[in-house]
This record gives sequence, structure tokens and C-alpha cells, in this order.
Amino acid sequence: MCCVHNRRALISATTVMALLPVAVAQSELQTRTLVINGQSGKAVIYRINNQSFIDLESLARIGNGSVSFRGEQIILTLPSSAAATVPDSTPPNEGMTRPFMTSAVQDLALIKDWHTKLAYAIQRGIPGDGSRIVVLHDRAAEGLRLASVDASSHSDRQALQLLTNNFNQVDQWKRKLVDARKSMSSANYSLTPDALEKDSEYQKIVSCNQFLGTMLTGGQYQDTTSCH
Repeated sequence: MCCVHNRRALISATTVMALLPVAVAQSELQTRTLVINGQSGKAVIYRINNQSFIDLESLARIGNGSVSFRGEQIILTLPSSAAATVPDSTPPNEGMTRPFMTSAVQDLALIKDWHTKLAYAIQRGIPGDGSRIVVLHDRAAEGLRLASVDASSHSDRQALQLLTNNFNQVDQWKRKLVDARKSMSSANYSLTPDALEKDSEYQKIVSCNQFLGTMLTGGQYQDTTSCH
């Protein structure tokens, strides 16, 4: 806080505002950007007798301070640098952590390998009872476990839920294929060229997997209905 015994409400920029090392041109008025405690704003600089002056009210406005009058005193109050910065009430999106992104992308590849080989097998009528693809399930499940260990931020945990959903989508679809094999209806996939394109569950799996690939490499959590 500083006190100025003058009601003219002008203060010397060269003596009080040491943070204003501007070379004002030889004209009476000029507009400059003034920075106070990290806050910036436009202010008019006055040139009087080769000295630079700034309006006190502009000074207070830019610095989130105040000007008051008490008798013959003009009281200028400027907050500290920490107080001048108003905290954002919205928590920042910290994004996903690098360890989680790495393990999640690796597991996503395992999930994709799982559902791709399932699709290949069903089109050729060879999934059997599902025992041949257990290893693919187990690899993807282990990858999901490792990703859950690496999940530390809020965004990590949100993305992990979508990754888990994608794993569960494939697992449920696998059960459907095994049941179809047992009921002898799986031949529809091998006899119909566009059977997979018409399979809404499979298309949802693919869409979710593709979305996660983009999101996980970008590092910022987003949501999509294809993963629910």
C-alpha cells in the first residue's frame, strides 16, 4: 500500500512503477500495456516535462487493487502477486500419465488382436468351444491388470474404465460366438460375406477400440457411447 498526498490522481511511472521501463515517445499521451503482478491491461501514459506519469485508477484496475481518499491522502492498495491471481474453481484436467498411457495402449493392442482373431475364426467356422482362444483372453486380461496398476490420475481411471468396457465387450461377444457354435448357427458368419458388418456388437467393439487408440495416444480423456 502506498499513500500519495495529492488529489490529482497521477503518479510518476518512473519513481513508483519501476516495472515500466518503457521509452515513451516525445508526445503528450500514449497507450501502453502495463503488467502488475502478472495482470496486464492497457493504460494511458502521460508525458509532462519529459517525465512519464500514469493514472492511479488505471494502475489499481490493472493490479486488482483499489484507490481511496482520506483527507489529503490518496491511498493506493495493490495485492501481492499471489493474491492478485484469482484461483480457478474448476479443477484442471491433469491428463493421463505416461506410464498408464503406455500400458493401456499395449493392452488395447492385445484386445484388438483378440477380437480380430475371433472374427477371423468365426468367418471360417473354427472357434470350436473357445478353448483355442483362451490364451488371447488371458493376455488381454493381464494387460488390463497392468494398466490398472499404472492408473494414478483421475483421467487414468476414467480411461481405464473405457478400456475395461472394451475388454468386456469382446468377452461377451466371444461367449455369443461359442453359444452360436454350439447351436450350429455360427455358419451364418462363414456363409454370409457381410455378416460381421451387420453384427452390431462387433462393430461397437471395433469403434470403441479405434476411439481408445486415438484417445490414449492423445493423453486427454474423452468419452464415447461406443465404449458403453
